[in-house]
Amino acid sequence: MCYSAQIKADYHKLVREFGAVVSMDEFAALYAHDPGKKRPKTPKAMDDAFAAGKTPAECSVWAAIQDWNARDATAFEQELFTQKTRLVNAERALQTKVTKKAENDVRVATNKIARAQGKLADLRRTDHMARDSRIFPGVYGTVIVAEGGKRVVKPMRYQCRLTGKPASYDQRYPGTYNARRDSLEGFWRPAFGYTHALMVVDTFYENVEGPDGGNQVVQFTPSTGDPMLVACLWSHWVDPAGKEPDLLSFAAITDDPEPEVAAAGHDRTIINIKPEHVDAWLNPNPADLSALYAIFDDKRHPFYEHRLAA
Repeated sequence: MCYSAQIKADYHKLVREFGAVVSMDEFAALYAHDPGKKRPKTPKAMDDAFAAGKTPAECSVWAAIQDWNARDATAFEQELFTQKTRLVNAERALQTKVTKKAENDVRVATNKIARAQGKLADLRRTDHMARDSRIFPGVYGTVIVAEGGKRVVKPMRYQCRLTGKPASYDQRYPGTYNARRDSLEGFWRPAFGYTHALMVVDTFYENVEGPDGGNQVVQFTPSTGDPMLVACLWSHWVDPAGKEPDLLSFAAITDDPEPEVAAAGHDRTIINIKPEHVDAWLNPNPADLSALYAIFDDKRHPFYEHRLAA
């Protein structure tokens, strides 16, 4: 499984490097600020890319992101006040008598203060960090699809909910952020050969078993330094009852592991297609699935260097 990836989140770069256009209506719908709506899970790099926007549509999205940031900042500041008060009271109580409650309050308040301070710092900083582009299952990222003969950048959730499936599948099948090659004509049949996407990735992360039997997160990066062009499937889900909002979501296709990935302890690798196959992948012919498998078989295989993730 591709547990996490560091993507090209800046839509400006995808436009320049891949000759794509941006689906601004879908970015606007994703970021629309509504007091009754939960903030979408998006990487900071994708949010901050709109700060450099020049068109009215881009500026409108950035204004919505700033509204979300202001709301979150207020919540974190309130949490800081609450936890600092809790910490002061617990420390005062400990001066009189040591109790488990007071000790626990000190520990919990200290941890929550650090978390809130970190979140506030992330909201306010303008410098870019590598982790700002990292996505996990359930987080939105930028992907490229084909529409009307053009490459189009869309925001999609990294966990695919296929058309016709109930929303409950997100919990029943939490692993649907990856699509195994050997299940493409089974579970993934509604998308394979029909709705294909491309995710541009600099590095990816996998959970592996460590020497002590515990879990370790390993980071894999192409030795060439070239971005990976990851074959994906996507879906536009519509609630038949009309109660839930529309959902754009995607899954990365995985294949048998490359030798160095297997040696590092993982049993799958995302499929890194060649640039010359991008248009054929994004514009599939459902009557010729063999051509799509041929793209997989002709994939790029740079050596994937690995190290324990920080």
